[in-house]
Amino acid sequence: MQRRFLPSRDGFAFVNTWPSQPAWEHKTWVGRVTVGDAAAGLCGGMVYAALDYWQSGTPLPPEQPKAGHPLYRFIVRRLVRSWFPLAGVRYYRWMRLPDSDTSRILLGRSVRDRRGLAWRTVEQQWQGVYKDLDRGNPVPLGVVTMASVDPRNVRHNHQVLACSYERADGRVTIQVYDPNRGRRDDIFIRFDASDATRPTTFEHNLGIGQRPVRGFFRATYKPARIPVA
Repeated sequence: MQRRFLPSRDGFAFVNTWPSQPAWEHKTWVGRVTVGDAAAGLCGGMVYAALDYWQSGTPLPPEQPKAGHPLYRFIVRRLVRSWFPLAGVRYYRWMRLPDSDTSRILLGRSVRDRRGLAWRTVEQQWQGVYKDLDRGNPVPLGVVTMASVDPRNVRHNHQVLACSYERADGRVTIQVYDPNRGRRDDIFIRFDASDATRPTTFEHNLGIGQRPVRGFFRATYKPARIPVA
């Protein structure tokens, strides 16, 4: 039986800090094409790549790769995979939603109008996440930190890996691997799961500055073959 994912042992030895350089480069007949800037972060790629190595039972490389290195290219490919085909759309949709359920008056009665992020997180996404964790499977999470209608703000959201969880008095604490925090086992997202129709505070110590966690969803993941050393 595979041991559970532990950030201090199974996370990358370096944090999600990169020099300003193209996240992706490709040579074409008209010249070199570059996309993105690694300085903005490669969190999704690091989460997926760390999980790929864990799934394969292969120790992670100890040093942070430079641009052009096979591991760097692999992390970037996994970053792209972590966003497509649906995650980018979901981030944008969730950024536009309210934190809690909203209602309107119809024929003198209050009728629920739209489900908020709290309900979608706790009643829909969390149900699948904890079942996977109970099976011993770490779960990549798309973490929504922004409330905005501007699609350019999608890049300010985050990705982490749920490793385990605890329940106590209706409150859930998820232990996560956060590439922004490195090999720390004390990183968490905590929330009250007793009533998701009302505003729910998601406590956390993720490495996202002062941005809040508004909700999270279970990202689609399929293992990939790790690069040959």
